[in-house]
Amino acid sequence: MSRNLTTNKLTDQLARLNDVLCAVNTLNWDARTQMPAGGATTRGQQIATLMGLARSMIIDPAMQAAVDEAGDDPSASVAQEAIDYHRRLPAELLKAQSESATVAGAAWAKARASSDFSLFQPHLEKVVDLARQSADALGYEKHPYDPMVRIYEPGETAASLSCFFDELRSGILPILDTARGRPVPRTDFLYRHYPQAGQQAFATGTAQSLGFDFERGRLDTTVHPFEVSFTRNDVRITSRWPEQYLPMSIFGSIHEVGHALYEQGIAPELTRSAFATDMIGLYAVGGTSFGMHESQSRLYENHVGRSAPFWEKHYVRLRDTFPDQLRDVSVDEFLAAVNRVEPGAIRVEADELSYDLHIMLRVKIEMGLMDGSLSVADIPDVWREAMHNDLGVAIDDDANGCLQDVHWSSGYLGSFPTYTIGNATAAQLMAHLDEQSPQIRHALNSADTAPLNEALTEKVWQWGRRKTRAQILEASGLKANDASPYLAYLKGKFS
Repeated sequence: MSRNLTTNKLTDQLARLNDVLCAVNTLNWDARTQMPAGGATTRGQQIATLMGLARSMIIDPAMQAAVDEAGDDPSASVAQEAIDYHRRLPAELLKAQSESATVAGAAWAKARASSDFSLFQPHLEKVVDLARQSADALGYEKHPYDPMVRIYEPGETAASLSCFFDELRSGILPILDTARGRPVPRTDFLYRHYPQAGQQAFATGTAQSLGFDFERGRLDTTVHPFEVSFTRNDVRITSRWPEQYLPMSIFGSIHEVGHALYEQGIAPELTRSAFATDMIGLYAVGGTSFGMHESQSRLYENHVGRSAPFWEKHYVRLRDTFPDQLRDVSVDEFLAAVNRVEPGAIRVEADELSYDLHIMLRVKIEMGLMDGSLSVADIPDVWREAMHNDLGVAIDDDANGCLQDVHWSSGYLGSFPTYTIGNATAAQLMAHLDEQSPQIRHALNSADTAPLNEALTEKVWQWGRRKTRAQILEASGLKANDASPYLAYLKGKFS
C-alpha cells in the first residue's frame, strides 16, 4: 500500500472519530441551551452511547492497523498514544465512574441546596477511590495526581505544579495585602436593573468588535457560560444575563469570545484531524490544552476587556444601551469598579488578584485526596482555614465553601490547575508581544484588536493540537510556567 493511501486510511478513521465527538458536543450544547428539562435522562443515554462508540473506535483493531501502516505520520503517534491510554483503563472502571458521576452529581446538588457536606461526603469518597484506581491503571512514577493532570494539561505533574504555585503564591500575597489596604471604589451602579435584551445586544456588538465571526458562530443563553465548537466552522459561545449585576454578562461574554477566537483560528487543514481532537479526553477541540485555551479567554477578558483603552472606546456604547442606569457614572468610575480587589468566598466571582488563591486551595486538596494525606471528611475544615488565612474570608456554610463547584462530583480531579496556568500564560504572551511587536499595544490603545488577533493566529491558534503549550511558548523564546511575567503584570496593575 502506498504511503498516500495509508495516510488516507488513518485520516478517514480520525475524521470519523472527530465527527462522533462533534456530535457529542452538539448534544451537550443543546442540553445546556435548548433542551427541555424532561429530556435529561435520554440525553444522558445518547451522549453515553456516542462516548462509548468513540472509545470503541480508538481501541478497535482497525485503528491500530491504520496507525501501524501510517509509519511516521504525525497523526499516527497521537493516535497510538490514545490507543495505549484507553486500553489501560478497564471498561468496568469507566462504567463505574459514569454511574458514580450521575449519582454524585445529584447528591452534590442536594448537599449544596441544604449546605450540608455530609450528604456529599460518601459520594466524593467513591469518586476519589475511582480516581485512584484510574491513576493506578494508567501508571505514574511519583504521584497519583500526575495522570489526572495529564488529561487536561499534558506535561504537568504534582511536582511541577507545586513549584509553580509556590512561586505564584509568595508573589501574589504581598500584592494582595497592598491592594486590600486601598479604599474600595464605588460599585452601587453595577447592581442596578439591566434588562436582558440590552445586555445581549451589547455582548453581541462586543464580540463582533473583538473579531468573533458570526458567520461561523453564534451567541446563546445558558445558566453556566461556556464555549464549544463543532469544528472551526461552527463555534458556539454562551452567556447569562443577571439583570441585577451587569459585569457577569460583559466579562463572561468576552471570556468566551477568547475561547472562540482560538477555535475559529485553527488552520483549516486541521479540521476533522487528530490535531483538532482530544483523543485522551474524548473531546472535539482544536486548542492544544485546557491551560492554553484558558490563556486565550483570560487574555481577552482581563488584558483587553478590563483595560482603560477598551472602555474609553466602548463605554459610550454601554451608556447608550443603559442611559438611565449609567447616567451618573463616569468611565473612570466604571473602570475602577470592574477592576476592584474585594476577596470573597466564591471562585467564579473572585477578583483578578485573589482568583488564583482559590485555585491553589482546590489543587492542594485534590493532591491530598489522591495521595491519601487528606481525607474527604477533612475538606470543610481545611477549606475554612485556608480561606481565612489567605483571603481573610470567613466561610459560614458549606454551600459557599467546599460545595460551590460541581467539578468533583463529575470526577474532574486535575482540571483546576489549568485556570491558573491560563492566567500565567496569558501574561507571558502579552509581555512577549509588548517587547517584540509594540505596534500591537499601540493598536490596543485604540481598542483595535486586529493586530493582536493576527499575532495570536500566527503564534498560537493556527497550530491546533499540532504543538503543545510548551512548544508554542518555546517558539517565542518563552518557558512554560514562568511566573515572572504574570507577577509583574499583577504588581503593575494592583500595587
